[in-house]
Amino acid sequence: MRHFLDLHKTPAEDLRGILDLAVRMKTARGDQPKGTPDAEQAMAGRVMALIFEKPSTRTRVSFDVGARQMGGQTLVLSGGEMQLGHGETIADTARVLSRFVDIVMIRTFEETTLLELAEHATIPVINGLTDASHPCQIMADVMTFEEHRGPIRGRKVVWVGDGNNVCASFLHAAGQFGFDLTFTGPQSLDPDPRAIAFAREKGATVEIERNPARAVEGADLVVTDTWLSMHDAQSARERRYKLLRPYQVNQNLMDAAKPDALFMHCLPAHRSEEVTNKVMDGPNSVVFDEAENRLHAQKAIMRWCLGV
Repeated sequence: MRHFLDLHKTPAEDLRGILDLAVRMKTARGDQPKGTPDAEQAMAGRVMALIFEKPSTRTRVSFDVGARQMGGQTLVLSGGEMQLGHGETIADTARVLSRFVDIVMIRTFEETTLLELAEHATIPVINGLTDASHPCQIMADVMTFEEHRGPIRGRKVVWVGDGNNVCASFLHAAGQFGFDLTFTGPQSLDPDPRAIAFAREKGATVEIERNPARAVEGADLVVTDTWLSMHDAQSARERRYKLLRPYQVNQNLMDAAKPDALFMHCLPAHRSEEVTNKVMDGPNSVVFDEAENRLHAQKAIMRWCLGV
């Protein structure tokens, strides 16, 4: 029984094995109709609980479809439908769910919720996102880069904007997959120093460059994320927009990177804010391949957790 909680908590060789499996599963599906089940019904007879304390499109659909393609069934639960950490302790919820289902994915706010659930569950727990990290997304991102440009080891990735939870997972990936990462954004939004330290301890070069044009020089991949959260108050939204406006990914910024540099965004994107339409829809953008690969990467993660 294995949990998938964070990239820096999963052995690097296992992460590579998960990606190799994801590629094989995607290739095996080929051009089959979307509703076609996988030939290898790896989750047949199993039930997966999907817990959402945060709204979701890609995470919900990709995990739900992935489990079904592999012959499993899903039970989708929202925070409003459960007593997670309110009427019932998280530990007790973990114990109860372990009696009913075979695997759990949770998308939540506090990292402590994820960790307590995993500590007391006797079934695998997958981190679908917390305020601290988003490891499933980055597995799909690494898979997407390697589909288009080959091995990511030794490449230069530039994160532009807010050093948020997705950025933290990119730093974990830099250490685990052996690429370098440059962050460019305002000092007040610098990435988690613990994530920076992990990447550096693993041998990755991590740099902070306030000038975005200098930061993307020699970049193989440019990545950004939304500047605003749906939970931000209007006053906070205005402050963040002003702070991050110089870090918009536009065509001038992409022109300063390598000519074949890819662009990624985990979506949803606020077009004309963190990224322009010209970049989002341009030839170097792989955002929709990236979104699709959430499905394949997460199917491989589920199989790794269950050992099937």
